Amino acid sequence: MEIDSPPEESITSTFDEDSVELGDVKDMRLEADAVVNDVLFAVVEMHVSQSLTSASDVAYINVETREGNRYCLELTEAGLRVVGYAFDQVNEELNTQYHETVYSLLDTLSPGYREAFGNALLQRLEKLKQNGQ
Repeated sequence: MEIDSPPEESITSTFDEDSVELGDVKDMRLEADAVVNDVLFAVVEMHVSQSLTSASDVAYINVETREGNRYCLELTEAGLRVVGYAFDQVNEELNTQYHETVYSLLDTLSPGYREAFGNALLQRLEKLKQNGQ
């Protein structure tokens, strides 16, 4: 069996050597802003804490669920976890589970989030269906 392959000189690499740095870490402050913007529609209130010090490796997010529960979340490379049960509160003794995504974390904390997320998904699917017909 014969396989056609392009000549070697026509193969281009998409690897950009300038984009890789050793020790490159995501800026958690920017990640926190993106997290907030992504799920703000499904909670009562959510913002990056202005009182707690954020850095390139950690950021804190305050969230109030649709049930009226308030949490302080820690965002690190490990994920998101609850560190307090009030805005701008960090309880060092809490040993809560890390979640890879804000969706997973809010899904465990808030039935109202689950409902709002599901409704938003249904609305998007309806729009796609209408546009497709």
